[in-house]
Amino acid sequence: MGLSTADEYRASLRDGRTLWYRGRRVTDILKEPDLRVAVDHAALDYEIGHDPLYRDVAVAKDADTGCEHSAYYAIPRSAEDLLARSRLIETVTGLGGTMVTLVKEIGSDALFGLLRVLDGEARARALAYYEHCRDHDLSVAVAQTDVKGDRSLPPHAQADPDLYVHVVDERPDGIVVRGAKCHTSISANAHEIIVLPTRAMGPDDADYAVSFATPVDTPGLSLYVSAYGARDHDAFEFPISSKHKMLETLTVFDDVFVPWERVFVCRQPELAGIVSNAFVEFHRFTAVSYKLPLLDALVGTAALIAEMNGVARAGHIREKVTQLIVYAETVRALTEMAGLRAQVGEHDIAVPDPLTTNLAKYTFATRYHAALELVQDCSGGLLVTGPGGADWANDEVRAVLEKFYRAKAPAEDRLRLLNTISDLTARDFGGYHAVLAVHAEGSIEAEKMQIYRAYEPGRAIAYAKQLAGLD
Repeated sequence: MGLSTADEYRASLRDGRTLWYRGRRVTDILKEPDLRVAVDHAALDYEIGHDPLYRDVAVAKDADTGCEHSAYYAIPRSAEDLLARSRLIETVTGLGGTMVTLVKEIGSDALFGLLRVLDGEARARALAYYEHCRDHDLSVAVAQTDVKGDRSLPPHAQADPDLYVHVVDERPDGIVVRGAKCHTSISANAHEIIVLPTRAMGPDDADYAVSFATPVDTPGLSLYVSAYGARDHDAFEFPISSKHKMLETLTVFDDVFVPWERVFVCRQPELAGIVSNAFVEFHRFTAVSYKLPLLDALVGTAALIAEMNGVARAGHIREKVTQLIVYAETVRALTEMAGLRAQVGEHDIAVPDPLTTNLAKYTFATRYHAALELVQDCSGGLLVTGPGGADWANDEVRAVLEKFYRAKAPAEDRLRLLNTISDLTARDFGGYHAVLAVHAEGSIEAEKMQIYRAYEPGRAIAYAKQLAGLD
């Protein structure tokens, strides 16, 4: 089928899927204003494939057939392929106002992981499903995080068995699953959902060791949607979040049937941790790639508002902007190094270096909130006390605002930039980014664990022995 258009993507979402939003059943996602913003934002992943400015990064060709497909579905075979993927993700996130689109990014991460670690019939199923998604240019969500209940207990010991997604029946034609996943990004406006285990599991958790794919409109699948900044559509007051939004869902499986051709793991606890980690290896690289426009935005807005306020030459402001530059460029350098250090492993699939990938994500996550403080300090209190869109739209009020909020720059330019910074750092959208920094794509503790596991201490220990004369 080739590359879908943005309008074809939008129209394809009218498929009878079961959505709930703000206590109401939503029958048409395109007619719900908050949700439509997210759909239009995600459509960027389809627009770039038809834009001459971006075709070189957004479109790939099948080596065997010569058919074009989205570059998100290009299986990485080398470091150069991973760096090209990183540039694509960074480019589209930049077009999306610092918010990743994710409708092709996350699903392809999961598919690459499955194709790398599975073998035999399971891999053949995953490969056929990958080709289906690629050839039909589908948007694919990933449901990995179970709701978990009492986290001190394993899945099988929970008081309610449905707190982890699990197999309740095996039939000749497929399986039946029940349970719930949370934090399922973009599922409300995706075509498909890939389900992955959330953790390593033991023999007693066999029913919970399951991975499969299902269309979003599958009977028994219900999505309970949440969105930041509900009804904040004033472009003056919310210059980013009024146009760019991501949806999250509580994803509930109520005896959902999955045919065998879409089942990748079933009651195989020995594969749960392997499949889970294989996805993470790709998805954290995607994460640090899409964080780069956000970091550039923090540096750029801090420097620009300092200039508009007339304080750009103050020593403490230069120090703050310098700290932001160090932060942003350190994450960028580590992200690029993760691609350059890639290793080609099973089935000739290149995997980002896990050490530097997690170093990049750890650096981003642990320094993000301090960076927000630096930007806010450069900006001033108008971030939260300034006028709103209705004030600016009133001619009589605007005249007052133009007189008293002028600084080294005209009042309009200054207020628009301040609203941009407030959107990024102080309002709902900024809060969403701040929580994502800590928890998205794995917690800070998870990143530290991966750094420790990935580091090979042999060289350092050998050198320590040499210095101590212990050889």
